[in-house]
Amino acid sequence: MTILDTARKLLHEGPICDHCIGRQFAKLSTGLSNDQRGKSIKLVLAMQAGADKDDELPQEIKKSEEGKCWVCNNLFTHLDSWAEKTILALSDYEYDNFLVGTKVTGLLSENEELVWAESGTTFAEPLKTELNREVGKRIEKLTGKRANLKKPQIAVLLDLENDNVELGVNSLYVYGRYRKLIRGIPQTRWPCRECGGKGCERCGGTGRMYQESVDDLIKPHVLAAAQCEDTAFHGAGREDIDALMLGEGRPFIVEAKKPHKRHIDLEALESEINTKSDGKIEVRGLKFVESEAVEQLKSMKADKVYRARIHHSTTEEKLKSSLNNISGTLIRQKTPTRVLHRRADLERTRKVYSIELESFGTNTAVLVIHCEGGLYVKELVSGDGGRTVPSVAALAESEAKVIELEVIKVG
Repeated sequence: MTILDTARKLLHEGPICDHCIGRQFAKLSTGLSNDQRGKSIKLVLAMQAGADKDDELPQEIKKSEEGKCWVCNNLFTHLDSWAEKTILALSDYEYDNFLVGTKVTGLLSENEELVWAESGTTFAEPLKTELNREVGKRIEKLTGKRANLKKPQIAVLLDLENDNVELGVNSLYVYGRYRKLIRGIPQTRWPCRECGGKGCERCGGTGRMYQESVDDLIKPHVLAAAQCEDTAFHGAGREDIDALMLGEGRPFIVEAKKPHKRHIDLEALESEINTKSDGKIEVRGLKFVESEAVEQLKSMKADKVYRARIHHSTTEEKLKSSLNNISGTLIRQKTPTRVLHRRADLERTRKVYSIELESFGTNTAVLVIHCEGGLYVKELVSGDGGRTVPSVAALAESEAKVIELEVIKVG
């Protein structure tokens, strides 16, 4: 069956618009819109009918121009209206690119299946593909923004059933490093162990074990700058609550969910966070990243350098000997006793690249430990009752424990 035979067959079914007849041949030729294809096909059919002295076909073509399209119900006469409706919905958001999608009605889906079955064409594209493209082109022209098929900042859904436009606003991601300058605050919100976050006497009704976190000190400023609904904090690991995070800081990404603002002055945001944190934390190097960076951050295997002040009851000679034995060694660690209540009891191996004695006193000493990420440093010193092997305490034949811990390098 030729293209003209297929087109004539569709015209016999009832009035059909240029868009819908042209869409059945969308995969043929390039540089044409479907309505241009449809108009051209109807013109050739009219010329052929004149040559064949066919009086019936011109009447069918005329009806298709005047009547309501039986496939799309004249949906394509409302392209400008859908574009304007979408732009109105987008007006409260900053964005550089977008993507249009369509949720078709049951009737339109049924009509499309009928036209495909009737025509038998293998060159058609779906109705919603054409609608997405045509509305998108109009939005581009009116706003100067570009459609992005792979990673749009905002996904627009044309809900034909409810005559409504829905928006899927993708998150904004800001990468940086934070330094934690005081002890006693966790990286993120820590629910109360007694009530699980519901609020009880133990937590004073707050639902928190600790009333502040690194996330809490950053969050309100990102909420204000991005005018977003919420934020999520993603860290490259985490330090103990009683440890400082010094040096260049720990990498993190803050995710601003459903942001109204994307063109944020990150230098101003950085200054705001640092000024308002009252010396508790400091952020640096803020920059925009893509969503994939979160997974990369979570999966990174960064080596760490710690400074640990320890309490001991051994000699400097014995302590130095134990450190020499541990340097360059693989450490076997079972999950520390202090975290068994919330983590599985597993055994892991992590390497200590070097461990040096920075200073020594009668009962205290300071160690600098360069190790593989994931090593439990407190247990490396104490031995945790034999659950970490070897340990400083076991090799020095003395009790030893960390009394102050600082992370001085990550990665």
